[in-house]
Amino acid sequence: MTSRGVHQVSRIENIIVAIKLLVIIMFIVVGATAIQANNYVPFIPAHRPGTSFGGWQGILAGTAQIFIAYVGFDAIAANTAETKNPQKTMPRGLIGTLVLGTGFFIAVSLVLVGMFKYSRYANNAEPAAWALRQSGHYLTANLLSVVAIIGIFSALIAILLASSRLIYAFGRDGLLPSRLGIVNGRHVPSHALWLITLLAMVLGSVFPFTFLATLVSAGTLVAFIFVSLGIYALRPREGKDLPDAQFKMPWYPVLPTVSALFSAVIFWGLNKDAKILMVGWFVIGLLIYFVYGIRHSIINQEHGK
Repeated sequence: MTSRGVHQVSRIENIIVAIKLLVIIMFIVVGATAIQANNYVPFIPAHRPGTSFGGWQGILAGTAQIFIAYVGFDAIAANTAETKNPQKTMPRGLIGTLVLGTGFFIAVSLVLVGMFKYSRYANNAEPAAWALRQSGHYLTANLLSVVAIIGIFSALIAILLASSRLIYAFGRDGLLPSRLGIVNGRHVPSHALWLITLLAMVLGSVFPFTFLATLVSAGTLVAFIFVSLGIYALRPREGKDLPDAQFKMPWYPVLPTVSALFSAVIFWGLNKDAKILMVGWFVIGLLIYFVYGIRHSIINQEHGK
């Protein structure tokens, strides 16, 4: 389906997202009727020494594990080239989805913990549906389970679409083989799309979800760090050799540092294996750049480097 282009995909994605939002709201409303106030005590369990459970250490560890959810915002930015008036629509889309997504995430979490003690959700693959069934809301639970499966499908579409556009951009700029920077008659980077799809199939069939989720969270955090620090290199060039942006990160030069530090702290909360693997991926990326990309970069060739 992604090979048919953004317009066709966006129609289906919009329908799925609307259904997901309706079901999330339904869960919040229905689940709120089963909230027991005593389940919130203690709101932050005490930290267990030697583990990542409880206290601010537990919050940090949990934040690092679920950071994969923020890949969606990265996916929005990756499709900038196919957006109408991106100077205005992209900031609105990113900020709007960030506020809505974070708000719904907090609301769902509060309802879940309020319905049953947090410890009862341990090793539960479908906590929301389970909580609804335990509360007697079988129809809502089944509907939520079905929509959750469809939601995973829509998330995969969005990630494949965004990843293929990034690979296409690298190929177009010469940092990867030029064949990856070719678009077909439908203006779709089919070579990049097939490459990322095959890689996703191989990785998904070999490695467990928890491992991949942690690795993606680590990669997203590292990307956020570099994007935040990159503002210091880009801002002085605006209005000179770069266009003057209509939307600029506020509270410059303080906020980019705050953003990078927060991302680094969350990254540090990942387990040791994730950090080692991320370093490995980073080294592979550097090797590809210095062995191939730096010699074939179109920008470097234009400047005679």
